[in-house]
Formats: sequence, structure tokens, C-alpha cells
Amino acid sequence: MSVTDIALIIFIIFLLAYAIYDEFIMDKQKGETLLRVKLQRRNKLDAIIFIGLMAILLYNNLNAHGSTVTTYLLISLALIAFYNSFIRWPKMLFKAGGFFYANIFITYDRIKAMNLSEDGILVIQLEQKKLLVRVRELDDLERIYKLMVNFQ
Repeated sequence: MSVTDIALIIFIIFLLAYAIYDEFIMDKQKGETLLRVKLQRRNKLDAIIFIGLMAILLYNNLNAHGSTVTTYLLISLALIAFYNSFIRWPKMLFKAGGFFYANIFITYDRIKAMNLSEDGILVIQLEQKKLLVRVRELDDLERIYKLMVNFQ
């Protein structure tokens, strides 16, 4: 097994661990999920470029009669990247003590201000950072508002 195969295995393990955490484990942490909101996907172009690079590497490996293990690992990595980029939806999970945004738990007491921009982006001001929440459906903003009013 080459160094390339080991590196591919490490990346596959990390991407699979992220997908499993995001899909199954995060929902179970910090209590019951009160509200789940799908967010807009971002960085589609980056994902397309990454999958395209995987296709180029796969083509070069096949042309050079490379290892079949490397071929399968490249295919696996491309499939996992496709799943993470185009099938899985980014989400925001609201719990009793706070919410998960970008896989990070933020308690409600850290919120200093909330504003809604004209184009439907919810801006949550924390101590030192602003979170820009771009929801997939505008009706979700009303549900977020009702939930936040109950915890304030």
C-alpha cells in the first residue's frame, strides 16, 4: 500500500466520520431537537471542482495502469464528497439550551442581537462574531422567530 493510498484512506475516514456525525450523532446531542431548519447550500463550485479533480486523478490512474486499490479509493472519495456536497443538506438544529449552527453548539445566552436583512438573511450577533443564517424556505424564519421568543 502506497503513501497515496494511506492518505486517501485517511481522507475517506474523516469525511465518513463527518457525515455520520452530522446526520446521526448531532441530532442526539444536547437533548431533544425542537426545530430543524434546512439551510441553503453554499460552495457548490468548490465541490464541483473537487469532484472534477478526483475524476482527473481517476483517469490518470486508469491510463497509467495504477493500482486497483487506488482506483477504488478515488471512487469512494468522490462518492463521499458528492454525498456531502449535493445530497446532504446543511441544517440548523434548535435545542432547549441552544442551537447547532455549522456543527457548533451555541447557547442562547451568547446572542446579543438578531436582525433580519432585506433579502431574508437572519443575522445573529454573538459576542465577537456574526452568524449569517440563510434559510432554504422563508417560512422557517417565522418558526425560528417564534422559538427564539420563547427562550428570551
